[in-house]
Amino acid sequence: MSNAQMPPWLDPADAAAVTEGRLDDPFAVLGPHHRGVSGRLVAFDPHADSLRADDLALAPVPGHPGLFAGEVAPGAAYRLHGRGAGGDWSYDDPFRFGPVLGEIDEYLLGEGTHGRLWRALGAHVMMHDGVAGTHFAVWAPNARRVSVVGDFNAWDGRRAPMRRRGATGVWEIFLPGVGEGAAYKYEILGVDGRRVPLKADPVGFGAQHPPETASIVRDITGYGWKDAAWMETRAGCNARTAPVSIYEVHLGSWRRRAAEGNRPLSYVELAEELVTYAADLGFTHLELMPISEHPFDGSWGYQPVGLFAPTIRHGPPHEFRDLVDAAHRAGLGVILDWVPGHFPVDDHGLGRFDGTHLYEHADPREGYHPDWNTLIYNFGRAEVANFLTSNALYWLEEFHVDGLRVDAVASMLYRDYSRKDGEWVPNIHGGRENLEAIALLRRVNTTVYGAVPGILTAAEESTSFPGVSQPVDAGGLGFGYKWNMGWMNDTLRYMQTEPIHRRWHHDKMTFGLVYAFSENFILPISHDEVVHGKGSMLGKMPGGEAEKFAHLRAYYGFMWGHPGKKLLFMGQEFAQPAEWNHGAQLDWAAAARAPHAGVARLVRDLNTLYRGVPALHVRDAEAEGFAWLEVDAAAESVLAWARFGGPDDPPVAVAVNFTPVARPDWRLGLPRAGRWREVLNTDAGIYGGQDRGNMGGVTAMAEAHNGQPASARVMLPPLSAVFFVHDGGE
Repeated sequence: MSNAQMPPWLDPADAAAVTEGRLDDPFAVLGPHHRGVSGRLVAFDPHADSLRADDLALAPVPGHPGLFAGEVAPGAAYRLHGRGAGGDWSYDDPFRFGPVLGEIDEYLLGEGTHGRLWRALGAHVMMHDGVAGTHFAVWAPNARRVSVVGDFNAWDGRRAPMRRRGATGVWEIFLPGVGEGAAYKYEILGVDGRRVPLKADPVGFGAQHPPETASIVRDITGYGWKDAAWMETRAGCNARTAPVSIYEVHLGSWRRRAAEGNRPLSYVELAEELVTYAADLGFTHLELMPISEHPFDGSWGYQPVGLFAPTIRHGPPHEFRDLVDAAHRAGLGVILDWVPGHFPVDDHGLGRFDGTHLYEHADPREGYHPDWNTLIYNFGRAEVANFLTSNALYWLEEFHVDGLRVDAVASMLYRDYSRKDGEWVPNIHGGRENLEAIALLRRVNTTVYGAVPGILTAAEESTSFPGVSQPVDAGGLGFGYKWNMGWMNDTLRYMQTEPIHRRWHHDKMTFGLVYAFSENFILPISHDEVVHGKGSMLGKMPGGEAEKFAHLRAYYGFMWGHPGKKLLFMGQEFAQPAEWNHGAQLDWAAAARAPHAGVARLVRDLNTLYRGVPALHVRDAEAEGFAWLEVDAAAESVLAWARFGGPDDPPVAVAVNFTPVARPDWRLGLPRAGRWREVLNTDAGIYGGQDRGNMGGVTAMAEAHNGQPASARVMLPPLSAVFFVHDGGE
């Protein structure tokens, strides 16, 4: 064939589509094509002046720079060899490789039921037909053409256009020679032929460090877990009868290396330092604020772009596994904040992914979140629901995570959430409930609880939506737990009130028991309570410095004695003086000072007591596990109650005095006569108090009081919580 001739078997329109980047069916034109005993080969390499397929020289196609064609022996496993201004280079032709996705994948992808979507989509390092490379697959059903671009092809969308997989909307290609660590994006031509901004991989397992925005090829296979003992027993650790005490952490600001540019700790460093710290304080679980890749530090992870990628800010995916594995070996569960309610508008993200409103609703009344300037998933679209459900399962299966705390559930449940009249679209029944989001949450919970034994899910849900933590088959949403936002708001308002006025707000501390057993509750004092001008926990407390610490210690005692699982945000365990700053580490200098260290010791002892005394946790979600001993002493701001476990577990009595006035001879009704041992007093000197209490405990006589069959005279120190455990006798 003369170099000046267009091959008669090559359509000039196809040749132009290749060089102009418009080719929508690349495997029909590029690569080898066999006709009987002869074979034809078309290859495109815009950097080559000449190109060979092994020993066969390919001829340049006239008028189409970089396009070469020739006749080859059928079935040859050839390599291409280019020569140009950059020298000589060789590579396997991606267009000689067949598909990777199978018929089952294609069927499940097409109907939006591929339960483990990440095993089909994304970038997978693999061997294909004996050649090492990476398989790429992405969903973009309305695209005219999709290409993988990266340094490996000079970010040229003409080089690796992908194969369309029938009606699934999925595109795939195997790129030989591309491996671990390669940066890539997808170049997409929309249905109108216009280029969409380069997109990161929605199912990518790694990403560049922000502000760079490319995805990174990461091989997530082959990790050697050492947490078998934990995995066998974690169901008991996550159960509603278990002691669950959660330490919420923002990994980027827990601790930093000042001598190294104020950098945050790596996953490997956190596996040692954070795990040791949280375990020493007696917490049962770590809850990590979102670690899915996100472009903006100031979002704290709540505006994720890479839902399948642990953020590179602390290291690659296997090192995140190191953190989870270390936590498990130390007896700590790991809960991830998971954000299915919205996603950011960044150009490289999911918005208008293939040139259309693919992941999000087109109507801004449904698809735009005015509070956060974010987009809202189209929960009713099968492929989108599958994407989110599969992502939840991904973290639990691939990273051994023990639970998911679902962010902003209320914003998902209601179509009119934070919207004015006329700014929202009613559901098919004319109501405000988001039926598609409700169906998604039920599907997620049903899926993960069914597939991964022993995990938990928790909802941040601030309304009175019924049955959040009830099973799906009983009409609930299927979560294991619900954050008790009402309890948090009421009790913090009370604590911020001057003691002299608390008598008028007594109900704020008692009202939570009206509904305490309607859900499986977690009592959350989260990051949201110590940001945006709200001050620190210590700063919320009234009075001088000593009183502030006493108030906070009493409040923690109240919280740990109250029904419900526990959650503290980092820094609260030592009464950090200032509110949280995501750009700096915690105030570890303050943590070392005596009053702060006393609070940390109290938290450790509260956790130890809570975990060791069944009555304080086994019936957290059962009304039979609780009884008021003193509920109406509003004038004195005194509260007291009993907690009960199983029939053989000794009951616990908790009494709290929320005034700076000592109650040295308080008559306390008790459920049993006999000896009651004082096991914790927040006024103890080791916590920073003055050691006013009931040394040796008290003896309850069979003298009825406040509806209880026995009573004792007890000392209630000022601004304190006192715990008694029945020590036998009647």
